[in-house]
Amino acid sequence: MSNPGSFPTSASASAHHDHAHTPLCRSCGAPTTAPTPASWSGTSDSPPPAYRPIRLPAINAPTNTSAIVLSPVPQPLPVPPAAPPHAFQTPTKRIASPDDIARFHASLHGRHFLGFVAALSASVHGRKLSDPLPAPPSAAVSALLDLISALTALVASTPPLPHNSRYGNPAFRLWHEKLTDSAGDLIARITSTAASPADLAGAEVELAPYLLDSFGNATRIDYGTGHETNFAAFLYCLARLGLITEPDYPAVVMRVFAAYLNLMRTLQDTYQLEPAGSHGVWGLDDFHFLPFIFGAAQLIDHKYMKPKSIHNPDILENFSKEYMYLACVAYVKKIKKGPFAEHSPMLDDISGVPNWKKVNSGLLKMYKAEVLEKVPIMQHFLFGSLIKWWRTNSI
Repeated sequence: MSNPGSFPTSASASAHHDHAHTPLCRSCGAPTTAPTPASWSGTSDSPPPAYRPIRLPAINAPTNTSAIVLSPVPQPLPVPPAAPPHAFQTPTKRIASPDDIARFHASLHGRHFLGFVAALSASVHGRKLSDPLPAPPSAAVSALLDLISALTALVASTPPLPHNSRYGNPAFRLWHEKLTDSAGDLIARITSTAASPADLAGAEVELAPYLLDSFGNATRIDYGTGHETNFAAFLYCLARLGLITEPDYPAVVMRVFAAYLNLMRTLQDTYQLEPAGSHGVWGLDDFHFLPFIFGAAQLIDHKYMKPKSIHNPDILENFSKEYMYLACVAYVKKIKKGPFAEHSPMLDDISGVPNWKKVNSGLLKMYKAEVLEKVPIMQHFLFGSLIKWWRTNSI
């Protein structure tokens, strides 16, 4: 019988040493670490051992979270006006690498495009969609609303076709063909509202590609944040031409963009558009990003509703028509099944942020990092005379 006060023997010491360095389960006492997989050589006759980790790595999970957190919040910037005479041109794609992304963000229009999005966001702080506009809608804003109404009417005249696939009803191609046929006329109605319409003669050549790419891809029958960004670029071009001014910004968000979002939901539901480059559960939404930014801005300093209020079904039901953020969350909950924290962990995490101002600023930073800095998205962005490529120093 060993002396309780004696030191352990070498064998028992070795066992104690192994025990101290091997984490044990509190319930059953078994080691919690998996054994090291057997080594395998490509020259071996036997197949490689089947080794499956307990938890698979997240697919498309954000990898630069700390960089996003530490980055500065994008600030509103004025849109540099494009003075006549104009030399309109068909815009083309220029981005093909991370270096091109860096050049774009260092350029004048890279900075001011993001500043334009931030300015639109700032213009709706604390405003409900049903609130009276601070200024009557301009003629250009009214023309934009007529454009979206006309495109919405095309959906009614282009019903979905019978097909067996989960995504991609081919009738969307017919709808997009009608959009293409009418784009020139719809844009001309907007440019005709200018103080000097003659100065904007031929603008359809440059504006139409942005508009046509704002509603999804007719070949792939998909839609994503890149198409949404092209709609923002279309609005930015109108602002450069003086058709949209800063007093119009609340109407652009609360009327035009809200109508655009409703049209896109109709297109997504009617034609089962496939998410383009979806981040899956690690995205905010399979399709959109900007309405979360604008919707969070609407809720800044709200007396009662906090980010965690998205978990209250009554709030979503009663206020989703007034706040875009709540409408987007309600849509996600409608189309996705299962626990919210599982199918939308990013939105669930954001609901723990203490206030809407932090949500809004964080989403602006995330939009820059996860949309405007991603080559697969921005490789489709267009550059012409209104959004110039970085090598062009002129405004």
